[in-house]
Amino acid sequence: MRRRHRMEPLRLLPLLLVLLQCGASAAPGGSGDDAGSRSFTPADNFLLDCGATTAVTMPDGRAFKTDAQSAPFLSARDDVRASVPAARGLPSPLYLSARVFSDDATYAFQLTRPGWHWIRLHFYPVNTTQFDLTQAVFSVSTDDYVLLHSFNLGPGPDGSPPTWALKEYLINATAPRLSLHFSPQRNSVAFVNGIEVVSAPDELVSDSGANLFPVGPCDGLSGFAYQTAYRLNVGGPQITPANDTLGRTWAKDTGFLQSRSAAESVSVSPSVVQYPDGTSDLIAPNWVYASAVKMADARVGARNFNVTWNLDVDPSFGYLVRLHFCDIISKALNDLYFNVYVNGRMAISGLDLSTITTSLAAAYYKDFVLNASLAMDRITVQVGPMNEDTGAIDALLNGLEVLKMSNSVGSLDGEFGVDGSRASSAGGGSGRKAVAAVGFAMMFGAFAGLGAMVVKWYKRPQDWEKRNSFSSWLLPLHAGHSSFMTSKGSWTGSNRSGAYGNLYSSTLGLGRYFAFSELQEATRNFDKDAVIGVGGFGNVYLGHLEDGTTVAVKRANPQSDQGVIEFQTEIQMLSKLRHRHLVSLIGYCDENSEMILVYEYMANGPFRDHLYGKDLPPLTWKQRLEICIGAARGLHYLHTGSAQGIIHRDVKTTNILLDDSFVAKVSDFGLSKDAPSMGMHVSTAVKGSFGYLDPEYFRRQQLTDKSDVYSFGVVLLEALCARPAINPALPREQVNLGEWAMQQKRKGQLQKIIDPVLEGTINLESMNKFAEAAEKCLADYGVDRPSMGDVLWNLEYALQLHDAAPPTPPEKPAAAPPAAPSPDEHKAAAAAAAAAPPAQSPAAAHHPDDNSGSTAAADDLIAQIAGMKGR
Repeated sequence: MRRRHRMEPLRLLPLLLVLLQCGASAAPGGSGDDAGSRSFTPADNFLLDCGATTAVTMPDGRAFKTDAQSAPFLSARDDVRASVPAARGLPSPLYLSARVFSDDATYAFQLTRPGWHWIRLHFYPVNTTQFDLTQAVFSVSTDDYVLLHSFNLGPGPDGSPPTWALKEYLINATAPRLSLHFSPQRNSVAFVNGIEVVSAPDELVSDSGANLFPVGPCDGLSGFAYQTAYRLNVGGPQITPANDTLGRTWAKDTGFLQSRSAAESVSVSPSVVQYPDGTSDLIAPNWVYASAVKMADARVGARNFNVTWNLDVDPSFGYLVRLHFCDIISKALNDLYFNVYVNGRMAISGLDLSTITTSLAAAYYKDFVLNASLAMDRITVQVGPMNEDTGAIDALLNGLEVLKMSNSVGSLDGEFGVDGSRASSAGGGSGRKAVAAVGFAMMFGAFAGLGAMVVKWYKRPQDWEKRNSFSSWLLPLHAGHSSFMTSKGSWTGSNRSGAYGNLYSSTLGLGRYFAFSELQEATRNFDKDAVIGVGGFGNVYLGHLEDGTTVAVKRANPQSDQGVIEFQTEIQMLSKLRHRHLVSLIGYCDENSEMILVYEYMANGPFRDHLYGKDLPPLTWKQRLEICIGAARGLHYLHTGSAQGIIHRDVKTTNILLDDSFVAKVSDFGLSKDAPSMGMHVSTAVKGSFGYLDPEYFRRQQLTDKSDVYSFGVVLLEALCARPAINPALPREQVNLGEWAMQQKRKGQLQKIIDPVLEGTINLESMNKFAEAAEKCLADYGVDRPSMGDVLWNLEYALQLHDAAPPTPPEKPAAAPPAAPSPDEHKAAAAAAAAAPPAQSPAAAHHPDDNSGSTAAADDLIAQIAGMKGR
């Protein structure tokens, strides 16, 4: 059974922005009807027209009973009915009557099924001779939460007439009875025109660790109460409750766009919207996903701008921000990659909807929890292009919801709870029953433990922000668990007070935290039959999580040279990287003495296995080109995708993995380093893999992004020649693939050493362009090597040359069966074989671990690399 972690009470701090992925929305396989989603029948459906004498039917068809019908909902010492025959500008007849209280009053509802419930309160100060309701000041609460504090629906600040108001809440009712308490202030009254208490689907707020990204298991969100601040149908018209199964209203977004000239509205028929299997279409109707705002032409030379929405909020509370996406503008898959920003921070880098949903016009959404105080009472949401050659230069957003979260004393309005307790942090947002995220004292202790480092960060916040992308300052909901190591072999275990562990756990986006027992179950107790790979860090196991997700589980070997630093680096790097051609980190485990990383499963394994050493079907030339192009895109993103850039430092064919569609993804970031500023280098101990090391880096111990370019040049030659980068079993001049291949190219004999299976299937111009790219990558000096962007361009050109004129493989005549050798011929052949040096079969020459037949060349190679620590 999955172990759930108890969390510290939430104190949302400035700079807190925790990303939660709850999956996409909609009915399995369904495209939805015009109503937008499947039918939902609420277990509880109390609709009251307060103060009315007869039932009334709303324009959307919902029937409201009087608050005296069917059941005695109301308990009040002094109440008055008020009504008017008609009023202009009101959306429904619900606002023509009201129930007025001059003393405390309670509406009580017996619930059929506890759980999530909508509470909608309707207010309009109807004219009465007895009371001036524009002057009414009152509070509304449940037994657990304050909904309204000192609320007044009087004239506007400019003296404009009062208007109607709808206050919508989402409450997790855990008791069989839900009560609404109305409390007028002294010498005032309270009133209400209509009340809705309606069951809501459980999937509206996910509280399952299996669907949270990247923070892992938590049980915090169900402990909050929520109030709808904004619900916008981006790019489309207003959606009324009649077109939403859950009775929600979706307003137009035009009033919140910062620049309408930068935005263009697009729409399709709601019937084309698809919902991935296993998700809920109740999250939002298909009307929301059928419209969007995309980047407008704007008549500028370079479309390098963001589309921006500004939403004013109360900075005293935390907010759940839900963004809805559906690619209704692309004509083909894998053509749209864009960035998403919240409050000026990178929230999602390179969002690729087609990879996530596997189709166009498919609904998808992401949730964020943030404290708005950083924005000075405003939440800003932006979408914009990636600014790299990955497809269409565009971005879109289909829907936007902002829900206020209850604070530390369970209030949604004001700083006092129902028992009179006062919120301990104005910027916090924690339900009284919530167990989520990070406590203030815990964070303070973590920072205090770092002393001067904290001072340095606070003195230079801009530099710190430049060095860290969005995910690196996320506060995970399970940060109460902190068990990172202080040094190799020294573990803090489950220590919750270690300063180093707390800081790391609470300031970096670490991914989902897995209990060791979960991973034992997923891998059948790390069964040796589940091993799918072995590396310097340890074994990689095939695992199956409880929700059916297949994962790759990399478990550290205690005797490995690689340890805590690589473990932390891998998590830190992958937590702030998100790209179609980088392997995604799902989570980690550092329980007791374990270092375990959990990745998305790459069904076709390492690129190397499909080139040599394994009995797998050979790849075509086009497949090899596409894999190299994908890997180049991933490395190009590493080098340029953030303000500072990242150097991989261990580029090789075993670190390029292939998914079930043979899409290449770069993996293994344990040796990665932040790139230096332009024109600078990083002085560091040489690390990497023999045969791929940049000779300039080896000589000078100065690392630049051109070191990755050199290593990638060797990868290109492996793809072309299908042999290891280093094979000591070969003659001296052939041991090093990079040197050998370049010698053959200069002699014009490169075709003689390419993979024999490519013979007759490779376009000569395409091969020459490919080899030219590899040769440029292998230049002795980094300054002479191209950037990864230039390498990518050359590889794409090589693919175009191949597609333009793919050669037809020659038909090979059937070979005649060989004649049996005579006894004399057999003896002569045996004698010749004994006298000759051992020959290498293609399979033997290609096997990375085959050291048979080693010659003096192997000893010479070892002498050259003596004293160098490889990976």
